[in-house]
Amino acid sequence: MIRRYSHKDKIKVIDLFRRNTPKYFDPSEEFDLENYLLRELEDYFVFEKNSEIIGAGGINYFPEEKLARISWDMIEPNSQGKGIGRELIQYRMNLLSKNHAVEIVMVRTSQHAYKFYEKVGFELEKVERDFWARNFHLYQMKMTK
Repeated sequence: MIRRYSHKDKIKVIDLFRRNTPKYFDPSEEFDLENYLLRELEDYFVFEKNSEIIGAGGINYFPEEKLARISWDMIEPNSQGKGIGRELIQYRMNLLSKNHAVEIVMVRTSQHAYKFYEKVGFELEKVERDFWARNFHLYQMKMTK
């Protein structure tokens, strides 16, 4: 089940982040995630199975650029490769397809996850080394609706 994030989910989402560290995130990014959940959250969703949060991901909007950005995606390590990430991204893309103010969807990820986004239709736009942290490069990708 995919549902909207609630502030009561914060501890479980932080735990999900930690279970994906250091493979997909650098430990220094935890502060950025906490800040996002407190101050930058727009649309954020969790994927629940058997009352456990096993996935999360959001959308941020930049109306002046007609842009939406996929943000803070993470899947419980033991649930990766089972279609949950694809379902979560498809859920958000369906929401965005109804938003006529958005023309471009962007995702900023790392070298560790960009292949997933390629599979769902995003195209690589640029790479910036050591952007997120040492050995965590920015892979900026986009898709036109």
